[in-house]
Amino acid sequence: MKTTLLNPTKKYPMVLPDGTEIKTVVYLNQVVDHPRIEIGDYSYFGHFEVLEDYASFLAPYLFPPSPEKLIIGKFCQIAHGVRIITSSANHNMNGFSTFPFNNFMMTPETTPEEIEAMFKFPGKKGDTMIGNDVWIGMEAIIMPGVTIGDGAIIGARSVVVNDVEPYTIVGGNPAKTLKKRFPEKDIKTLLTIKWWNWEVEKIEQNLDAILSTNIEKLRKT
Repeated sequence: MKTTLLNPTKKYPMVLPDGTEIKTVVYLNQVVDHPRIEIGDYSYFGHFEVLEDYASFLAPYLFPPSPEKLIIGKFCQIAHGVRIITSSANHNMNGFSTFPFNNFMMTPETTPEEIEAMFKFPGKKGDTMIGNDVWIGMEAIIMPGVTIGDGAIIGARSVVVNDVEPYTIVGGNPAKTLKKRFPEKDIKTLLTIKWWNWEVEKIEQNLDAILSTNIEKLRKT
């Protein structure tokens, strides 16, 4: 088997020619161990500081008893300061007050079932899902229950409140569609090819096609 340079098991995947590891860039599935988070290979977080707990920074309101999940695909690029606000951040808005009284009234007798019930109320949004090869710009915020399609780009400091279609660039607060990255027929082909699911050897051998805009060249690999 040919030796590959891409290694999904590295904690610090960016290594300079002199062997220096860039410790502010991490493969997320090597530093996140959380029962409600799933992360594909090669998805990285480039943050200006080394963190002790990457899960609680990226998704600060996602807890082990939370009913929702955060699912991130392969080859995602997440820039400094990005925060993902999942559904457990929401307060119950079905009464006169939104104050979470039960959160501050726990006792030694409070059961795990009662804690789980605090996260369950009508109107909660579900899982937050980020596709493959998604680039999320610096200090963007992803709001609860959003689905971001494969190949999308999220502009810096955007606040994403709605789903983002594949290969679409969005920006602003709230984030709005700026443009499609490619013609619709090429997007359909890309979503059929799904290069991110190829074996790593094939990916490395065909980087010219993956990094080009020649859809026929990519199709023929």
